[in-house]
Amino acid sequence: MNLSNLRPSSKSSILDKTLTKGKNEVSLSLFALVFSEIVQYSQKSCSSVADLSEKLHSLGYDVGSRLLDLYVHREKNSKRETKLINMLLFVKTTLWKTLFGKEIDKLEHANDDERTYYIIETDPVVNKYISVPKDKGSLNAAVFTAGIIEAVLTLAGFACKVTAHYHKGTTYMCKFEDHVIARDKQLD
Repeated sequence: MNLSNLRPSSKSSILDKTLTKGKNEVSLSLFALVFSEIVQYSQKSCSSVADLSEKLHSLGYDVGSRLLDLYVHREKNSKRETKLINMLLFVKTTLWKTLFGKEIDKLEHANDDERTYYIIETDPVVNKYISVPKDKGSLNAAVFTAGIIEAVLTLAGFACKVTAHYHKGTTYMCKFEDHVIARDKQLD
C-alpha cells in the first residue's frame, strides 16, 4: 500500500494567498453579474425599499466580518488597530484595494460632529451595473458596501453605524459611538 498519496499536496490554494498582494482574480463582469443576482434575489423577499436596503446592508455586514477576520488572521498575526484614524486609513487603502482594486476617493471628518466621518466614492462599482426600477427609486445599492464598512469598523472595536447616501457619487457616513471617540482621545 502506497501512503504517499495520502499526504496533503504541496500546492497552495487560493486560501493560502495574501489578500494585499497580487492582482484581483475576480473579473468585474463576474462581480457585476453575481451582485445583480443578489439584488434581484433579495428584492423578491422584500416588500419595500427600506427592507431591501436593510437586507443588502446585512449581507454586506456578513461579508465584512469575514473579510476582517481573514485579513487580521493572515496579515496582522491577530493584531488589530487601536487608533480610529489608522483603522479608517486601513479601510480607505488596504480594504478597498482588496475589494475593488483601488483606494477610496476621499476620507473626510465632519466639521460639526467629531463622531462623524465621510468616506466618499465617486463611482462605486456596486452602483455601476444596477438599474433601479422606478418604484424602488430611492434604493442605493451601495448599502451593501456600507454593511461591509460597518462590520469591519465595528468588529475591530470601533462601534459605528454606516449609511450610504447619494452625494458627490456615494458618501458613506460613519457615525461612531461616543465611547469610541473618548477612547481614541485617551490614546493621543
